[in-house]
Amino acid sequence: QVQLDESGGGSVQAGGSLRLSCAASGRTFSSYAMGWFRQAPGKERDCVAAISWSGGNTYYSDSVKGRFTISRDNAKNTVYLQMNSLKPEDTAVYYCAADYLGSGTSRARAYGHWGQGTQVTVSS
Repeated sequence: QVQLDESGGGSVQAGGSLRLSCAASGRTFSSYAMGWFRQAPGKERDCVAAISWSGGNTYYSDSVKGRFTISRDNAKNTVYLQMNSLKPEDTAVYYCAADYLGSGTSRARAYGHWGQGTQVTVSS
């Protein structure tokens, strides 16, 4: 089992940056692929970035490619999402999720553990 706790959300103007963190409990964090998802009001929850358990594979949605970077620090049991050049359309609740021995898929159904989410608001 792993428990996830996101932090780092907030309000920022367009063009600004935020770094989200997701701290995981448990000793086997390095065995989990991690994903960052977001959900805006009235919309589905979509994957914006994911990283395999080894860190060797990453995924980015087209909407964030080149602006967001996912990384993990297994020694700190933490995954990060660096978000640069933020746009108003990035406004959403951001969730991190864990998939045991996963490849870093974008499919939400693959992830068995989810955090509570953190709000990101980007104003124009």
